[in-house]
Amino acid sequence: MSIKKIIKISFILILFIIAIIGIINTIIIYQIKENNLTKQSITNLVFMQERMNELLKDMINLDSIDKLDKYKDDFTKYELEFEKIQDAFKEQDKNDLIDFFISDIQKNEIIAIKLALLFESEQEIEKAFDTIYSLQENKIEIIDEFNRNYPIENELRLKLNHEISERKDFNLSQLFGDVKYYSKEVLYQKRDKETFDKWLGKIQLLKNSLNIIDTQKYLEIVTKVGSDVVKIKNIEDQEFDIRNKSFNIINLNKTYSSEMEDKIEKLSSDFINITYFSILSLLVIVISFLMILAYKVYKNVGLSVDEIETKVEDGLTEITNLNHEIENTQKEVVFTMGAIGESRSKETGNHVKRVAEYSKLLALYYGLDEKEAEMLKQASPMHDIGKVAIPDAVLNKPGRFDEAEREIMNTHAALGYEMLKHSNRPLLKTAAIVANEHHEKWDGSGYPKGLSGENIHIYGRITALADVFDALGSDRVYKQAWNDEKIFNLFKEERAKHFDPKLVDIFFEHLDEFLKIRETFKDKF
Repeated sequence: MSIKKIIKISFILILFIIAIIGIINTIIIYQIKENNLTKQSITNLVFMQERMNELLKDMINLDSIDKLDKYKDDFTKYELEFEKIQDAFKEQDKNDLIDFFISDIQKNEIIAIKLALLFESEQEIEKAFDTIYSLQENKIEIIDEFNRNYPIENELRLKLNHEISERKDFNLSQLFGDVKYYSKEVLYQKRDKETFDKWLGKIQLLKNSLNIIDTQKYLEIVTKVGSDVVKIKNIEDQEFDIRNKSFNIINLNKTYSSEMEDKIEKLSSDFINITYFSILSLLVIVISFLMILAYKVYKNVGLSVDEIETKVEDGLTEITNLNHEIENTQKEVVFTMGAIGESRSKETGNHVKRVAEYSKLLALYYGLDEKEAEMLKQASPMHDIGKVAIPDAVLNKPGRFDEAEREIMNTHAALGYEMLKHSNRPLLKTAAIVANEHHEKWDGSGYPKGLSGENIHIYGRITALADVFDALGSDRVYKQAWNDEKIFNLFKEERAKHFDPKLVDIFFEHLDEFLKIRETFKDKF
């Protein structure tokens, strides 16, 4: 085969490999997004079941049919929302273009089994709700009847007590004492059929000894009242058993959810590692082909020096283009992943652009060289990548966090670092530092490690100031944008507290440049 043909084939192969690298990068971003959606859907399913179970639990204490119907309507809403999410999972099961490269994560055997169990348990909760609804409906009717009859029982018992007291008969008083004892046991203590039967027996003995019309009436009303009490107790026992079974289902589903999330995390990690290895292998193949190509060129004496130089220059140009392509692809992946992290908290892509520009400007004036400043600019969009692991209920809460929510939110710095720390690539290593330390404060009151002063990496100190400046001047779900005067006053107050004092001085010395960046990349609605 001629050297010209070898070169032609090699270049075609190189272009083919570059295309494959681009496809792999696209799949990575798509898969990360789909995995996050799956995790959130699983969390939402468990949340819906918890709300349904809360309604089931509270329904036991309702005292009217109207309230019961209101709870049924609320339960139906959660039920429909659960089924909507379930249908979304079925829709995701349909094959799309990406499925030809990698199957949906919910098709994993373990996740599929747990999801099936989650869906089945929802039907159990529905059955439990329907059962308790019927029981509670019946109980309310019985309680209404009891409330009508109990005053009559109480009135007759007082009349009998007066009658027996007038007669001053010890045996009658003793019998009536037993009647009063068992009335308390049935109405307020045991409420079972055995004690109820004893109460009726004592009343019958009293009737045999005191055969008056009030005794007969008392026996009849007690038969109704006691029967209602026993029925109510039996219903409550059934409701208690059903409620406990529902609690067990919810606790089991939480376990399923946790297991599925752990499995998704592992699959995602394995997938990313495999794709990185694949890209590295492809690069090795490219370099090997180029080495072979160079060797063939060197060994082929039929080519003139000019031809050799031309071919070498073409090869070097292709290598340069390839390197630029790989570098640009890497930067694009980093920026896109950062934008995904921000978009989950309802923030715009322009936020990460502005933070990147501010960071580079601060780095240059601080004294970092052009290359390092550019590296920080490319890495800074990843500062909040850890937010992809924060539940939407916390991330997008329209108001202040409570203590538990704040603890969850504060984990995003360490989570981002864990995602990025394994890479040996300079850009991702820089991004790992930024993600981990951009919430540390100069006075040591920040998180996750409470670092202070120059123990905080300069990348973290720079990104912290850039991120806060842009966040304060932007609308968020939990606040309105601050005006400039308020922001500048805060920066002066936080000098040597939150922020590196030298960086605050740089900020104010070159304030017009920062404001120009903000204007250039302002959000458009």
